[in-house]
Amino acid sequence: QVQLVESGGGLAQTGGSLRISCAASGRTFSLYAMGWFRQAPGKEREFVSAISWTGGTFSYADSVKGRFTISRDNAKNTVYLQMNSLKPEDTAVYYCAADRVNSGQYRYTSSLSDAYDYWGQGTQVTVSS
Repeated sequence: QVQLVESGGGLAQTGGSLRISCAASGRTFSLYAMGWFRQAPGKEREFVSAISWTGGTFSYADSVKGRFTISRDNAKNTVYLQMNSLKPEDTAVYYCAADRVNSGQYRYTSSLSDAYDYWGQGTQVTVSS
């Protein structure tokens, strides 16, 4: 059992930057692959980025590749998404998700919503021109 709380969302201008965070509590954080998803009103939830439980493997949606960076600090039970060169198309509620894994899955990440076991409540990111 793990609880996830996102923070750091807000308003940014096109070309600006934001860093959002996901803090986990309740159980050990290490053995979870972590993902970020986003959802705009009237749109389906879409994959943004993921990171393996070791922090050594990363995955990004093509739409954010080269602009966003995912990282994690297991000692702080926190995963981050650094968002640079923001575009209006990045406007959405951003959700953190946790995928319980085995220790042998040291390079595992998933871009599929159904793979994840726990979800945060989301943080709003709005990018204006």
